[in-house]
Amino acid sequence: MKTNRSNFTSRIGFILSAAGSAVGLGNIWRFPYLVAQYGGGTFLLCYIVLAVTFGFALMVAEISLGRKTGLSAIGAFTSLNKNYRFVGILGAVIPAIILPYYSVIGGWVLKYMAVFFTGGVHTAAKDDYFTGFISGVGEPILWFSIFITLTALVVICGVEKGIEKVSKFMMPLLVVLTVAISLYVLTIDGALEGVKYYIMPHMSDFSVKTVLAAMGQLFYSMSLAMGIMITYGSYMSKSTNLESSVHQIEIFDTGIAFFAGLMIVPAVFAFSGGDTSKLNAGPGLMFITLPKVFNSIPLGNILGSIFFILVFFAAVTSAISLMEAVVSNLMDFFHWPRRRTSIVVFLYCLLMGIPSSLGFGIWDFIQPLGMSILDAWDFISNSILMPIVALFTCFFVGFVIKPQTIIDEACAEGAVFKSKTLFIVVIKWVAPLILVAILISSILNALGIFVI
Repeated sequence: MKTNRSNFTSRIGFILSAAGSAVGLGNIWRFPYLVAQYGGGTFLLCYIVLAVTFGFALMVAEISLGRKTGLSAIGAFTSLNKNYRFVGILGAVIPAIILPYYSVIGGWVLKYMAVFFTGGVHTAAKDDYFTGFISGVGEPILWFSIFITLTALVVICGVEKGIEKVSKFMMPLLVVLTVAISLYVLTIDGALEGVKYYIMPHMSDFSVKTVLAAMGQLFYSMSLAMGIMITYGSYMSKSTNLESSVHQIEIFDTGIAFFAGLMIVPAVFAFSGGDTSKLNAGPGLMFITLPKVFNSIPLGNILGSIFFILVFFAAVTSAISLMEAVVSNLMDFFHWPRRRTSIVVFLYCLLMGIPSSLGFGIWDFIQPLGMSILDAWDFISNSILMPIVALFTCFFVGFVIKPQTIIDEACAEGAVFKSKTLFIVVIKWVAPLILVAILISSILNALGIFVI
């Protein structure tokens, strides 16, 4: 049964809020090093093709489920077919797992933003600075607590006064900052060679691994299979054109990812003298390698300050969407008011985030699945649960409620769904095959049998 829900006040409010969810840490550091690792322009092309086919189909499905039912993940699946309530539950669990450890990383971003703002570029560039910081106890937890508090304050304010207002401010500014830094980076000596490496296809690097890596990035990058787009869809007006909105979210998301790569890859390439191994550094790319880059170039402290503002905006808008998904599910289930629900989720995140933070320090002896606590949660949520939820969502839409249900929702109030044939083919046949491949490769990768 539908509940009385808030709504985004405008189409641009919905698009910027959904784009804010999609644009996160995965765009700023994960996308650039994956592009560099998997063949430059080859990976870019592969990612774009997957984004406008697989990503498009799944995002249309999720937003439509939310808008049609006016409910978050659990309620949406339950109202359409009670036998598939478990898919909504799994979808609701994922953001509840991700939000605490994601906020720990958000705290790291806040710390570095503060360091650069106070002129600490030389300090941040030291070899042991990052490791020394995250292995501490009090300071990492303090910054994590500040980050999750800021996130909770926005969510408490609601859809119109909180999420939409913040997104309308942060997302345009994020675009401006990303483009500005990218253009400045191109003026650095040696950067143009990095640009060439970044955008030129290297077909010899193309393989199944490239496709699977690009596919996996879509989950990070587009907030798919987390219940987030279902939740945001439930706040979407029937008069908003669903198909064109999804296309614009994709353009936003892919554009930011591309410019992030244009900002990071040439800078690191120039700094390292063309050593591509410096790009494949995971979290270290942002917190170890890039401070060294900023320390070595003119205006590095100013550039670094702007960069970490940008990263903070990306991190906090994604954290807001993760928290909103959890809050919305609990509000639908328990019929609690927003303020009480937000406070409960905030306290839960504080409690659950502490182990992920301490896992790099005094609790580093705890190694679930042979990983740090944070990495274990990341693997369970992103590599196992998200492909499973996406696979069941495709089956649910393709064979249970049928694609026509989604098509009818996309055509609400006379809208035209131009890509309905593509949607049907992808959601029923193409996406499930790719998802099975991702799930198998993730499990084999964890077992050390097959490495992506």
